[in-house]
Amino acid sequence: MIEPKLEVPAELRDLAEKTIDQAEQAFGMFFEAATKSMTSVPGAGTDVSKQALAFTEQNMKSAFEHARKLVHATDLQEAMRIQSDFLRSQFTSAGDHMRQMTGSFMQPGKGKS
Repeated sequence: MIEPKLEVPAELRDLAEKTIDQAEQAFGMFFEAATKSMTSVPGAGTDVSKQALAFTEQNMKSAFEHARKLVHATDLQEAMRIQSDFLRSQFTSAGDHMRQMTGSFMQPGKGKS
């Protein structure tokens, strides 16, 4: 069976890549501002909040990397492989994040600043 190619003009792929770059830059500024605001107002749960924000930032970086890979997929099979790999890694990351967050809640003195 012949796998159909994804006929996407180079200009459109370039535009998608630039849009991803701009969105990633905007999210980077958002996370930077959010991190600064958390450190300027210490309180109960600050460490856990920082950890949650770091996990969110990590997830967004993974999503941008995923989007870049999809933009360059040349056929449907490659796009499906990229999507499958991304979902598998996201499930693994989510499990790791939950274990770490649960561990933070269970340790005495953690989550209190």
